[in-house]
Amino acid sequence: MKNLSLIVAVAANQVIGINNTLPWHLPEDLKNFRALTTGHHIIMGRKTYESLGRLLPGRTTVIVTRNKDYQLEGALIAHSLEAAITMCESDTEAFIIGGAELYRDGLKHANKLYITEVEIEVNGDAFFPTIDLHQWQQTSREAHTSAQGLLFSYVTYTKLI
Repeated sequence: MKNLSLIVAVAANQVIGINNTLPWHLPEDLKNFRALTTGHHIIMGRKTYESLGRLLPGRTTVIVTRNKDYQLEGALIAHSLEAAITMCESDTEAFIIGGAELYRDGLKHANKLYITEVEIEVNGDAFFPTIDLHQWQQTSREAHTSAQGLLFSYVTYTKLI
């Protein structure tokens, strides 16, 4: 695998979710997410999968769970992030798409970050870990305003170390 990437939308106060849902509605970001991940493996935790309620079309889904009996037709099941990454080796780029625990563990393995910075502060119960900016270089930033007037930026980082 050439790239293991994290893809996430993050509020200004590092919130990424509340009650297993996104705390905002940002169709532009969902479209960007689809464009980047279609045709690739997506790695997610079981709770993230259950919050989606379905397999995302055009992608190979890898679900990470500690439950050894967990099965889902149409998805690959891994019992550790490392096992999930191994399942994606044939892909040119695989994406970790959540939740918070996989993001934290995935930062050690990833070499690329796609972060949508949403310029609001919201209440939440899931947070994106702090990035050590000494290990990452920002390679692109695109500022946008959603149809609802919400300010956000697509930011890409590549690992330096």
